[in-house]
Amino acid sequence: MRSAVEIAAAVRSGERTARSVAEEHLATIASREGEIHAFNHVTADAALAQADAVDAKVARGEDPGPLAGVPVALKDNLCTRGVPTTCSSRILDGWLPPYNATVVERVTAAGGVAVGKTNLDEFAMGSSTENSAFGPTLNPLDLSRVPGGSSGGSAAAVAARFAPLSLGSDTGGSIRQPASFCGVVGVKPTYGVVSRYGLIAFASSLDQIGPFAATVNDAALLLDVISGHDRMDSTSIAASPTALLNDGTDVAGLRVGLVTELTDVEGIDPEVRAAVERAASALEAQGAIVERISVPSCIYGLSAYYLIAPAEASSNLARYDGVRYGLRVDGDDVYEMNSATRDAGFGAEVKRRIMLGTYALSAGFYDAYYAQAQRVRTLIIRDFAAAYERFDVLLSPTTPTTAFKFGAKTEDPFSMYLSDICTIASNLAGHPAMSIPFGLGSDAMPIGVQVLAPALGESVMFRVARAIEAAGGVA
Repeated sequence: MRSAVEIAAAVRSGERTARSVAEEHLATIASREGEIHAFNHVTADAALAQADAVDAKVARGEDPGPLAGVPVALKDNLCTRGVPTTCSSRILDGWLPPYNATVVERVTAAGGVAVGKTNLDEFAMGSSTENSAFGPTLNPLDLSRVPGGSSGGSAAAVAARFAPLSLGSDTGGSIRQPASFCGVVGVKPTYGVVSRYGLIAFASSLDQIGPFAATVNDAALLLDVISGHDRMDSTSIAASPTALLNDGTDVAGLRVGLVTELTDVEGIDPEVRAAVERAASALEAQGAIVERISVPSCIYGLSAYYLIAPAEASSNLARYDGVRYGLRVDGDDVYEMNSATRDAGFGAEVKRRIMLGTYALSAGFYDAYYAQAQRVRTLIIRDFAAAYERFDVLLSPTTPTTAFKFGAKTEDPFSMYLSDICTIASNLAGHPAMSIPFGLGSDAMPIGVQVLAPALGESVMFRVARAIEAAGGVA
């Protein structure tokens, strides 16, 4: 199956029609979706109509855009006009947004063909896509294992070749961790580089939208399309990386720091650690300068995150009250109706995080928990700033292990949360990071290597990612 870059070139040149590309991918979806459940909703008719519009532009001699005819899967927390957008929650079951998220508008304006809305952990709260109200997504590489989360459906869609590209959201690793588990590329951009307008919020100071792809170049193509300032998002920044697709591959002379707190932390599988070491050696062989670096406050990232993110979720999810839209369960008065609606509409993990966040924000505990977590966040930002004075990029595992079996961590939330121990710090700092598949474990499942960069450092991050990809898992 061709890459997204190749498909777009073939459609633009007339070698292939966008309709034939869409039909091919929809047939692949039909053949395996029943066993994988990557999607909550497949938009087959709309996809074919979008493909026909691309073909009509080509026939008129117009440029249909950089994503000409490329199928793209959309995480089901991105508002899509007239298409069910549920966040995999009963509380939004059947809700049809009246508008598109900015990233959805940009994908379709660039000639992309949206093929459906992908499954996720409810409201993006989870690391395995086992928390979806509509059932779990299975890892296409081994159906007994999880695809990661929360963007498990988006990662699985690319891994199963349902679409060459997909969009996910990353609050504490929800793009990079499933990318690692499914053996695809996943990118969390700098906070503010991609508009969050139309992304249904989990934790507003942490959420960021980014691409999944089979290759680094395909990820660069999609990030080029969706990045850029948006006046509809007050956190959108004016500066953004551009032309990542055409950026270089030379890493000679680049300074690469191997983060000891993330590579040597307890719980990192020896095979994962060895893969990161091989990636570092591969970069050295291509002329990079690799040294170990300490980012001391990283070890507190998990604790700080699980106070800040639930606190913001407690505020953001208060809007689901049974009054304006979504599920409504009647009660004797407004209070009873609100309580009954939320009890029926939210799953166990969402309730757990709302309660944790509400507690952290409550009178008498705010300074001890939420405010202290924000101080730790500041320390993490400072430590990363010091590291980037010495290094151009940092390197670490994406996840401590390869994809685990279904049910292995559901009874122990803390062990589930540890799946994100290597990814969370980048969200707290607002920096870009990405996962690149690099070899297999003894269980024949993919291992992901994470490249971290300073704010707006996507260009150098992608150069290093291409070098790792070129090494192919061996040094």
